[in-house]
Amino acid sequence: MNNMPKVKIGIVAVSRDCFPESLSVNRRKALVAAYAAKYGMDDIYECPICIVESEIHMLQAVEDLKKAGCNALCVYLGNFGPEIAETLLVKHFDGPAMICAAAEESQNDLMDGRGDAYCGVLNASYNLKLRNLKAYIPEYPVGTAEECADMIKEFVPIAKAIVGLRNLKIISFGPRPLNFLACNAPIKQLYNLGVEIEENSELDLFEAFNKHEGDARIPEVVADMEKELGAGNKRPEVLARLAQYELTLLDWIEAHKGSREYVAIAGKCWPAFQTQFKCVPCYVNSRLTSRGIPVSCEVDIYGALSEFIGTVVSEDIVTLLDINNSVPADMYKEAIEGKFPYTHKDTFMGFHCGNTASQKLAFCEMKYQKIMARNLPIECTNGTLEGDIAPGKITFFRLQSTADAQIRAYIAEGEVLDVRTKSFGAIGVFAIPEMGRFYRHVLIERNYPHHGAVAFGHFGKALFEVFKYLGVEEVKFNQPKGMLYPTENPFA
Repeated sequence: MNNMPKVKIGIVAVSRDCFPESLSVNRRKALVAAYAAKYGMDDIYECPICIVESEIHMLQAVEDLKKAGCNALCVYLGNFGPEIAETLLVKHFDGPAMICAAAEESQNDLMDGRGDAYCGVLNASYNLKLRNLKAYIPEYPVGTAEECADMIKEFVPIAKAIVGLRNLKIISFGPRPLNFLACNAPIKQLYNLGVEIEENSELDLFEAFNKHEGDARIPEVVADMEKELGAGNKRPEVLARLAQYELTLLDWIEAHKGSREYVAIAGKCWPAFQTQFKCVPCYVNSRLTSRGIPVSCEVDIYGALSEFIGTVVSEDIVTLLDINNSVPADMYKEAIEGKFPYTHKDTFMGFHCGNTASQKLAFCEMKYQKIMARNLPIECTNGTLEGDIAPGKITFFRLQSTADAQIRAYIAEGEVLDVRTKSFGAIGVFAIPEMGRFYRHVLIERNYPHHGAVAFGHFGKALFEVFKYLGVEEVKFNQPKGMLYPTENPFA
């Protein structure tokens, strides 16, 4: 996939000057060896500065990491560690940082071989707070070389997301459609997160689209679409217009990304899009998203932001869906009850018109947008990629600004069931444990819009840490039975 950051994590060992520095040096060597044996050396760099004990050492380490091309940092406490120098290391390093520490090796070496890094992490965390610094601290940050190697590997997707957001531009086209306030949120928090935004008129987009009429590259793109769709190519007459639109977006990205390395798009798709562009953009949106360039529907800027985070964390295609409709009782009884461990209220259907990539659909066809075609000629609503979403694990999540510019998020892990939807659009039967309560006391109570990003797999742990690192104070999840939400009636 393109449009994806890579990280190189510099591992720097630190040492308190009243402890044997050999503890930090030898333990760092063991950590790097353990990581290399398990994961290779592509993600990490061993800082050759033997240990960091002072501010001078800290500056030397920062300079070395910069020359080595590191964009993420692991501060490794081989012993108690120098609380000032190690936190200044986080401050002066330009990138996401983590802290982990060495466990004691043996009861037979607790005199000169005891490092007290267990204690040192406490002082490190306190000093980070004093300096208003952020660092990722694993759930249990003290371990053997092998355990610390696993901690660093878990930091990789978190660091990628932070690096990506600091170099992301979201390009939007047009205001939200009329009667669609749900996805309208202040953009102030984008700047707080380090994200740049470029807001454009849909008229600008239409002008660019018209300039691509007759583009010599269109036949090549059409051929690629035909290959992807295969027998599902039920609307061949619209492919040239869709190819023209795809080239318009790709050229716009190259011309407008500016100083940023990564791009996501919040696109317009109705009400005037169909009548002017003579198609709907759903299939093109799916194709760009499959390449790592997320495109949200209905100018959902925070949806595009969420999709980008999900793409980076999962290193896979994502989609954006409506939390759309309930599962009919007869479908639940026929296809779910007794076959899956879910109540009726745990289930719902996730849907969008046709924006999910073909790789994530169990089957698919190029069709027309059924809802829009109720009021418009079918021929100008062609362009949806429709089919049931492939069954498997998913994570439903969203990062969102409130109307008063507060940032919050939710994460819920579940699955797409192997159940035919018998409906239209890109759609699946979803199941999330305790979804009924989550729907009422998180999605409704906290005023979330109906759009949610979907990552294909369980990535809640990494997403939670990303949101924490970004300073999101409220991250909700689907709480299990017996764990009441603040607004939940205990007598219900």
